[in-house]
Amino acid sequence: MHTVWKGAISFGLVHVPVKMFTATEDKDVHLRYIHKPCGTPIAYTRSCPHCEKAVEWEEISRGYEYEKGRFVLFENEELEAVKPENTRTIQILDFVALEEIDPMFYQKTYYLSPDQAGAGAYGLLLEAMRQSGRIGIAKVAIRSKSSLAAIRCVDNCICMETMFYPDEIRAISAVPNLPQNLQVNDRELNMAKLLIDQLSTPFEPEKYTDDYRIAMLDAIQRKVAGQGVDVVTAPAAERTNVIDLMAALQASLEAVKTPASAIATDPGEGAAKKKSARAKKTEPAAAAGGESGAAPAGPKAGGPRARKPKEP
Repeated sequence: MHTVWKGAISFGLVHVPVKMFTATEDKDVHLRYIHKPCGTPIAYTRSCPHCEKAVEWEEISRGYEYEKGRFVLFENEELEAVKPENTRTIQILDFVALEEIDPMFYQKTYYLSPDQAGAGAYGLLLEAMRQSGRIGIAKVAIRSKSSLAAIRCVDNCICMETMFYPDEIRAISAVPNLPQNLQVNDRELNMAKLLIDQLSTPFEPEKYTDDYRIAMLDAIQRKVAGQGVDVVTAPAAERTNVIDLMAALQASLEAVKTPASAIATDPGEGAAKKKSARAKKTEPAAAAGGESGAAPAGPKAGGPRARKPKEP
């Protein structure tokens, strides 16, 4: 890994020298614009539309548009003067419980490793946070930008998550058409909760893949191999608005192979039906259809699954 920052974690009077490494990587397939007649990548030049000429770096300043078409300009020296101090220190301000932080605050993840002779202090902070169940809230300056950050443990590594400041998160009240005085049908709610229960599973990140990137890389390999552009994916079925929520919930439960007996308005009624179904399974085969062993009516094993309805 490439070191992107060197400094130290500071909490109280403890000083932990660390190196920082980016924990994530962009795997998007980046395409460039190409001049088709000659096959040359298109270059973007710095130009001034008013002067109608290319602009050299020494003629460029930086400015902030405070009104439409009006800017205040800053020279490099002025920008240096307002840079945040302690640019090499991750200063922990507080320790909090991880579950108190909403995920919308998080931006980007970095790994921190001990630097120089800091292994002892690094291990101390790591184990102290692990046993206390707390994470650190810190301030750090990276690339001249001050950020809020969360310092936490992942296995035997200290990680840093840069965070948005509270005033950078837009108010939920600005979102239009949110439901007011929410009221839901109890039977629909029970079925929705049952569907959630049927779809609940431990989080296994390795089972989620970027289907678009895989298809794009496959198309690139085919092009490189001279197989043309005949790489197509069957279009997904068009979604339609589902007005009948009960029908949508019922079909969704069938799609995940929920036994019909589990769907009941009254939880007690559902339990009684399940008990009755188990009792029937213990009866002789003759009672269910004689020696023929005929399967009960219902979807054939291995047959087509019910189509999952569209979201309302």
